[in-house]
Amino acid sequence: MPGFGDPSARLMAVGLAPAAHGSNRTGRVFTGDRSAAFLVRAFHAAGYANQPTSTRRNDGLRYRDLYLTAAVRCAPPGNRPTPDERANCAPFLERELRALSELRAILALGGFAWDAIREVAPKVYGGERPAGAFAHGACLPLGPGRPLLWGSYHPSPQNTNTGKLTFPMLVDLLHRIRASYETRGPDGARAP
Repeated sequence: MPGFGDPSARLMAVGLAPAAHGSNRTGRVFTGDRSAAFLVRAFHAAGYANQPTSTRRNDGLRYRDLYLTAAVRCAPPGNRPTPDERANCAPFLERELRALSELRAILALGGFAWDAIREVAPKVYGGERPAGAFAHGACLPLGPGRPLLWGSYHPSPQNTNTGKLTFPMLVDLLHRIRASYETRGPDGARAP
């Protein structure tokens, strides 16, 4: 399942894998399931999407300044990807990171995606594997002049129905992420 969004994006959001009854069915990442409904509504509220819904591949959804992808490219058995599947799909994520030359921030939707970015970052940007624990709102620098890695709980019904992740929490985080890269230049220095 390829990613989808703005090729000039400054923000990349990374999920786990295509959901069997969402992305795998519709052919577009985070489309057609309850996780997608929650996430795209938040992207719209934060100004990244032209509409608040993502129901099917040709529904008119467009992202501005956002590219959305997944750490694993096919629907895993039991809807739970494994570290081996993440490692097998890492080259796809690496290529997307390299292609997004304007990237300033990466939002990991869940600890699985957080670890995927931490694993591929040295291959894409050089240096050591960045150390830092996943948490909602966590921010991890990937190095000077490189994107910041941000964490959010995954927008799964398990998290949203229990209040672990609320709509205001996610929208607030998206605003914080945008502010972080709009106040800094491409080299990471604070803009004038």
